[in-house]
Amino acid sequence: MSTSSKPNRLAKEKSPYLLQHAYNPVNWFPWSDEAFEIAKSDNKPIFLSIGYSTCHWCHVMERESFEDQEVAEVLNQDYVSIKVDREERPDVDHIYMSICETMTGHGGWPLTIMMTPDQKPFFAGTYLPKEQKFGRVGLLELLDKVGIRWKEQPDELMELSEQVLTEHERQDLLAGYRGELDDQCLNKAFHEYSHTFDHEYGGFGEAPKFPSPHNLSFLLRYAQHTGNQQALEMVEKTLDAMSRGGIYDHVGMGFSRYSVDEKWLVPHFEKMLYDNALLAITYTEAWQVTGKRLYRQITEQIFTYIARDMTDAGGAFYSAEDADSEGEEGRFYVWSDSEIKAVLGDEDASFFNDLYGITPYGNFEGHNIPNLIDINLEAYGNKHDLTEPELEQRVSELKAKLFTAREQRVHPQKDDKILISWNGLMIAALAKAGQAFGDTRYTEQARKAETFLWNHLRREDGRLLARYRDGQAAYLGYVDDYAFYVWGLIELYQATFDVQYLQRALTLNQNMIDLFWDEERDGLFFTGSDSEQLISRPKEIYDGAIPSGNSIAAHNFVRLARLTGETRLEDYAAKQFKAFGGMVAHYPSGHSALLSALLYATGKTSEIVIVGQRNDPQTAQFVQEVQAGFRPNMVVIFKDKGQPEIAEIAPYIHDYDLVDGKPAVYVCEHFACQAPVTHIDDLKAMLDRIE
Repeated sequence: MSTSSKPNRLAKEKSPYLLQHAYNPVNWFPWSDEAFEIAKSDNKPIFLSIGYSTCHWCHVMERESFEDQEVAEVLNQDYVSIKVDREERPDVDHIYMSICETMTGHGGWPLTIMMTPDQKPFFAGTYLPKEQKFGRVGLLELLDKVGIRWKEQPDELMELSEQVLTEHERQDLLAGYRGELDDQCLNKAFHEYSHTFDHEYGGFGEAPKFPSPHNLSFLLRYAQHTGNQQALEMVEKTLDAMSRGGIYDHVGMGFSRYSVDEKWLVPHFEKMLYDNALLAITYTEAWQVTGKRLYRQITEQIFTYIARDMTDAGGAFYSAEDADSEGEEGRFYVWSDSEIKAVLGDEDASFFNDLYGITPYGNFEGHNIPNLIDINLEAYGNKHDLTEPELEQRVSELKAKLFTAREQRVHPQKDDKILISWNGLMIAALAKAGQAFGDTRYTEQARKAETFLWNHLRREDGRLLARYRDGQAAYLGYVDDYAFYVWGLIELYQATFDVQYLQRALTLNQNMIDLFWDEERDGLFFTGSDSEQLISRPKEIYDGAIPSGNSIAAHNFVRLARLTGETRLEDYAAKQFKAFGGMVAHYPSGHSALLSALLYATGKTSEIVIVGQRNDPQTAQFVQEVQAGFRPNMVVIFKDKGQPEIAEIAPYIHDYDLVDGKPAVYVCEHFACQAPVTHIDDLKAMLDRIE
C-alpha cells in the first residue's frame, strides 16, 4: 500500500469523494476535456472509476488498488484514469451504470469502466480486487490484458465499443415504448408487491432489502383508492419492522441505506439524506392514515438526527455519512456488552441489553447492533412493572448516555456537499410533517433550507446548479434537481401559504420544461439542452432507490395545474404517462412514484380555497383541519387580502370572498364545486368525504 506525497489533479476539486483520492499514486483526472484530449493525443484507453464518498466497497478498492504503487504504475503508463463522483455527475453515472447492467446483468459502486478516448465503453464491472479471488478477475491482470490488446488489436476493442453503444441505444428505445396506463396497471403493481412481500419481516423480495419508501407511499394511496386493507397491512408491517431493526440507529437515530439480511438487522451502515427524507415522508403519511404514535415518533427522530448531524450552518442539508470509520464498516455503531456495562453500570446494562438484543457473542461479526426485532415492548414493560411512558422514559435516558459515550468515538466521514435534488426531498419531508403535525419547527427548517438553495445554487440567469460545497456551486442542474426542488416548494406553499414558494415552483417548473422536455417523443431528458453532450441523452423513468425525475415531475404537473387552474400543465403529465406507458405496464411495481402520480391525475381530486386573514383564530382552525389528514389528491389555496398576487396565479379564485364577513372554505370535488362553509363542523363533514 502506498500514497503519494504529491497530490494529483483531484486535489483541486470540491467533491469529498474525489478529494479522498487526491493523494493516490494514480495520476487521476477529473471528468474533463483535458483528460479526453490527452487520451486521444497519446492514443490511450480510458480507465473510468465512478463512486461516492460513503461507499464501503469504493474504500476497499482504493485501499487494495488505487493506493498500491504496482497498480498505479500500470494505470499511469497505459491508461488515462478518470475519477467521477456519481452524486456530482449523475448524468455520467446513469449512462455507464446502464451499460454495465446491460453488459453484466448487474451494477453497483464502485463502477469500473474501460473505454475509448471518445467515451465508448468496451468493459464494465464493479468492485475488482487487485488479484483474482472468489471468481472475480483481478484488476492487475485485467489492466495488463487490455493494455496489450489496445496496443496490438485496437480495432477489436473499437468494434466492441460500437456494439456496446448500439445495444445501449436499443435499450434506451425499448425503455421509452409507448402505451396506455389504467387501473389494470395499478392492480398489477399491487399484485407484484403482494407476491414478493415478506409476511414475516416486512419489505419486498429477498435480502438485501432496501427501504424504497415511495413503494410504500404508493400502497398507502392504493389502499385509500381501492379500500384494499392488505395494501395498508403491508405498509404497516414494513414500517414497524424497519423501525425495530438495526437498519434504524436506535442510539443516534436515522436510517441506514439498506439491510443485508431479511430481518432488517444488519445494515449497510452508511446514512443517506435521500433515504431519510423519503422515509420521513412515508412515516408521516402512515401516521396520518393510522394515527399510530410510533410513526410520528420515528419521523421526529429522523428530523432530530438531520438537524443535529446533517445540517449546514446556512440551513441546507449534507449528503451522507460513511459506513466506515477507522477502516472498518460499522465500527462507530456497534457495541460489546462490556462497553455498555462500562457506560450504564451492571443493572441498567442488563435492562438495556435484554431489551436491545445485546449478548456476549454479538449479532454482527462478534459485536452487537442494537435492535428490537424479537421484543414485545408491552410485555417487557410489564415484566419490569413499567407503564408505557415510564418504559419510554427509562430507555430514552439510557440511550442518551450511550449516545454521549458513542460521540467520543472516531466518527465516520461526512459528505458535506449540498445537492439540490436531495435537499428538495428533505424540504418536502419537513414541510409535509409541519402541515401534518401542526409543528412550525419543521416548516421553519424547510424555509431556511429553501432560502439557501435559492440564494446559492442558481446562476444569475436563474439556471439551477446541482452541487454546492466550500463556497462554490457547480454543475448544471439535472432533471431531478428541478423536479425534487419544485416538489419541496409545493409542499412549502401548502404548509405556509406564502405565495413566493408557489411562484418559484411555477418558474422552475417552466424552466424544467424548456430545458429538459423531449418535443419529439415526450418525457423529460435527464440532462438539459444546454448540458455537456455525452454519448447518449437518457430519460430515467425507473423508480429505484430514489423516484425518477419524470415521476415526480408528473406529480408536480398535476398538482400545479390543480392549484393554478392552468390545465396546460396536466397535458405534460398525460404525455408522460403515454410516453412511458408500455415500459411501466410491463413492470409496474418498478414505477411506483409514477403510478402515484397516475392515481392523482385520474382519481377523485379536490381543490380547497380558504378565504380569511392569517391572524384570525377561525381561519387558523380551518387551516389546521385541512392540513392534518391524509388527502393525497387534495391541494389548498389560501386567499388573503394581504397577498393579492395569489389571484393572479390562480385566476379562478378571483371572486372567492368572505361570507357575511366571516372566513370561508370553498371545496371543489372531482370538478364539481360545493357551497362555501363557514363553520368548522361543516368543514369536517366535507373533509371526511375527500380521498
